[in-house]
Amino acid sequence: MKHCTTESGRLAEDRALAYLQTQGLVLIKRNFRSRRGEIDLIMRDADTLVFVEVRQRRSRQFGDAAASITAVKRARLWRCAEFFLQRYPSASSCRFDAVCIDGEALTWLRHIFSA
Repeated sequence: MKHCTTESGRLAEDRALAYLQTQGLVLIKRNFRSRRGEIDLIMRDADTLVFVEVRQRRSRQFGDAAASITAVKRARLWRCAEFFLQRYPSASSCRFDAVCIDGEALTWLRHIFSA
């Protein structure tokens, strides 16, 4: 999701965060920004650092939320995560996840791509 300037975007991130916390993940940083891009949520899942992209679609008329994570978006996420890891090199492993919200349905996708 783009930088959350809208109320619906912020609410989608709030919902994704609350869900992931119920799954045992711990928030490290929210809306991490660099000149390379933005990561919506950075969380810890046991010993793994998880970079989370939150995507929301009100309806599936133009495709679902997961389909909106393009190759360009994945590249931006990777560059931003690289920048984060250079500043905070404490992670032993990391992965990229997405929380996709289509209407009221929420889906957590783990390992959306490999670096």
